Amino acid sequence: MKRTTLRTTTALALVLALAPITAAHAQQITLWAGDTGTGGEIFAEMGKAFEAENPGVTVVVEEVSYQTLVESLPVQLEAGEGPDIAIITDLGGLSRFYQDITPYVDAAYFEKEWGQTLQWLRGGDATSTAIYGMPTTLTVNGAYVNLTLFEQAGVPVPAEGATWQEWAEATRQVAEATNTEFAMEMDRSGHRFASLAISYGAQLVDEQGRPVVDDGLRAAIEQFVAWHQDGTMPMDLWGAVGGATHRELFSDFLNANAVLYFGGSWTLAQMDSEVGDLFDWAVVPAPCGPSSCTVMPGGGAMTVFSHTQNAEIAGKLINFFAQPENLDHYISTEVEIPSAASQIANGVEYPTASARTSEALATFINQIPKMDAAAYRFQGWRYQRAMMNALTTRISQVLNSELTVDAAMERIEEDVDLAIQAAGGQS
Repeated sequence: MKRTTLRTTTALALVLALAPITAAHAQQITLWAGDTGTGGEIFAEMGKAFEAENPGVTVVVEEVSYQTLVESLPVQLEAGEGPDIAIITDLGGLSRFYQDITPYVDAAYFEKEWGQTLQWLRGGDATSTAIYGMPTTLTVNGAYVNLTLFEQAGVPVPAEGATWQEWAEATRQVAEATNTEFAMEMDRSGHRFASLAISYGAQLVDEQGRPVVDDGLRAAIEQFVAWHQDGTMPMDLWGAVGGATHRELFSDFLNANAVLYFGGSWTLAQMDSEVGDLFDWAVVPAPCGPSSCTVMPGGGAMTVFSHTQNAEIAGKLINFFAQPENLDHYISTEVEIPSAASQIANGVEYPTASARTSEALATFINQIPKMDAAAYRFQGWRYQRAMMNALTTRISQVLNSELTVDAAMERIEEDVDLAIQAAGGQS
């Protein structure tokens, strides 16, 4: 864990939009940020400006792994412990731990900028108007393709509208012709698999918040297993790790060991900095299933937790981060897709991004209007994490011949039902 107490100066002209907070004693706010991209560095910079306006307040940014945010943070929150603020991705699943910060932020501004995504933080409560935090970025799942390998193999790159099966066939041809280790890879992630599943017709959750295990899900699992069995995907990645352990496979693509890698928009900055001109690559439009050409939306949110002793300061810190100049600085530096309506409408300049990365960003953004309604519904579901964990665990068991597809379907349904029961039976 990388801990950064904000004591460095910054030359950036950041907006100081808050009235000073006075306190008789020093007050500390701890913020957890993931360690991908620039990690917590940008928030450390902006936190310093916040400190300057609020004597006696210290903002401490701690960089933690994604695994810590997914596995350790919920355990700490259950015990009433953990940071005051964290940037999380399980927006609905952690909703019972959030602190309403509506009194400490510009509520009208937040609703204008994040009206739809704020609902993801409300745990499925359609009547709530509470503000629990600030959505930071939108993310989009998608496929990275090594164009150099396609060129070397003399295989045409499938056009927009190509099916998953067509991509599998094309990447197999490329891998064979170029002696590349992997044709296709997908992160060991229920979220990434959900893109495939929904494109095959899976609903995952209905409009009443009940889990759905249907023929579309079955078809997606069967196809996914078939790709592992015929060598299109490597058996030792999804099958090698037990349980619901998250495993990103981006390094294989960076090292030109995979023709197609299905990950997401959050790795664009890393692609730009680490691949450079080593090989030509692109993000391609969403592969199509029998039902739709969809991928999953996602994103992070900076939320305040109810155990904090400094809810007002935490809320005002988030309000500070939400100011337009600070948002633009964060999004442009991270090379991320904005979540704020004004940024989406007006665009964001990415001065450090290459032309290739700018094209990739445009491709990701162009997938947003094509996203299936089921994808948005699943993203905001309180029990999304339970379903994703069940998918990862049970599909891996099928790959290891521990379960049949029929048995896996039954176990997935049982796993999610148990999670709902453990939470009091509320969908």
